[in-house]
Amino acid sequence: MTSHAGSQFVYVTYIRTTPEQLWSALLSADFARQYWRGAWPEAEWKVGGSWKLMFPDGRVGDVGEIVAFEPAKRLGIRWRNEFKPEFKAEGWSLCTIEIEPAGEAVKLTVTHGMEREGSKFIGAVSGGWPQILSNLKSLLETGAVVLPPMEFKS
Repeated sequence: MTSHAGSQFVYVTYIRTTPEQLWSALLSADFARQYWRGAWPEAEWKVGGSWKLMFPDGRVGDVGEIVAFEPAKRLGIRWRNEFKPEFKAEGWSLCTIEIEPAGEAVKLTVTHGMEREGSKFIGAVSGGWPQILSNLKSLLETGAVVLPPMEFKS
């Protein structure tokens, strides 16, 4: 995690897939349940659409709004945590997911940040995103995840 004009987490990985297959994996709630460790997004997949991350017990973990939507290229979500009061109090963050062709693979870049120095929320996502993205990469390349579903506690 680096801090400049706030808090920011950036993760880059290369996945042996196509931009279209990766895009589909990002938007499919059923597929996401596998790599999000049991959680999944529900959204109106368009700019201005609502977005939320659901937990298996029916709770809403995070809420937001789609702020960028370029199929197979870029997804931006204005994002706020809902299940931990100390994270919710920090306010809104921005998560940007960029997809670029890279030969036989796809370069995936996830940038998640907010205009708050030392954000505890960004600190938390810096531990969560590598788990989710490792599962996504493994699932797309091998058909199996590396980390099982987890219990989502407040």
